[in-house]
Amino acid sequence: MKTVVLQSNYLPWRGYFSLIKQADVFCFYDEVQYTKNDWRNRNKIYTKNGESWISIPIHKKAVKKKISEVHIDDHKWKNLHYKSISQGYKKAPHFKQLEFLLDFIFIDNDWNGLSNLNQSSIIKIADYLGLNTTFENSIEYELIEGKVPRLLNLLKQLNCKTYISGPTGKDYLVDHIDDFNSENIKIEYIQYPNKPYKQLKEPFANYISIVDLIANVQKEEIVNYL
Repeated sequence: MKTVVLQSNYLPWRGYFSLIKQADVFCFYDEVQYTKNDWRNRNKIYTKNGESWISIPIHKKAVKKKISEVHIDDHKWKNLHYKSISQGYKKAPHFKQLEFLLDFIFIDNDWNGLSNLNQSSIIKIADYLGLNTTFENSIEYELIEGKVPRLLNLLKQLNCKTYISGPTGKDYLVDHIDDFNSENIKIEYIQYPNKPYKQLKEPFANYISIVDLIANVQKEEIVNYL
């Protein structure tokens, strides 16, 4: 059972979905502290005008809370993000492929919690892309103290045999190989995708929200870029 444990992000880049694609189980890990100026509440789009941020306004006191506890109080962002994405990508070759997501996030639902918004939209996108990964939420499991002990205990509860991490995971996992070995859990590091595709502007920008890939590449071909 290949497993990923990761915080939810707002409309994450394609590398996030590459992790989902390679996992049997993807567990949202939002029972950790919210971090300011991170990917939890913002991401980038890449239009003919270049890169631009789309950010959900979050109260500064949120840094004292877990991601799962962060509320969205100001809902003006929905109209702003809808306009930024729809107007920015209206001339993209596959703009209509974005309609399901635009409707789901900005029209059909109201979001009071950041975690709910992120998780729901990520699952929606993964389903649209045909990724057959099982999603879990760490809030439903026993979470003990200690960064690595907590992770290992969660992985055991998820029946994990192989823990999939991005390349930067080596920075802290390298000192805990014996801990993983003792639980018979293998660590596998993936290389994030860098295969370019035609965007609305040059040069190619890789670290951009998944909406860019959906708008510019035919649906059936998107998985080849993950």
